[in-house]
Amino acid sequence: MARTPNLKGEEALGPLDSRYVDVESLPWKPTPTPGVEMKVLLEDPETGLLTALFRWQPGSQLDLHEHVEIEQTFVLEGSIVDEEGEVRAGDYVWRPKGNRHVARAPNGALVLSFFLRPNKFLTGELAGAELK
Repeated sequence: MARTPNLKGEEALGPLDSRYVDVESLPWKPTPTPGVEMKVLLEDPETGLLTALFRWQPGSQLDLHEHVEIEQTFVLEGSIVDEEGEVRAGDYVWRPKGNRHVARAPNGALVLSFFLRPNKFLTGELAGAELK
């Protein structure tokens, strides 16, 4: 079932009520990738659906991974760089199912990302894992 972790007042909402999320009040949580934290805005553990803010520290890198389904990212601050190019603040990139890349944030970044299914990591400590 889709939900927003740590959503204040969620227990009082009906199944068809809108969820208004005070993003500022949500906690940053660490990811398995050093230097990258996330705020989960929407998740459905049964399907893998995830919408989240990701905060990348300068110099952080996401090892080689494959997008199992379409991934979408809008950059709010900074930039994300890979072998195909750079997406800067105010820009948007989407990657098709099967796309593989190493993502880096040389100067840091704040991004809003949408996943239909978790990434599959191919190298590094997360190799073989399916994580957002």
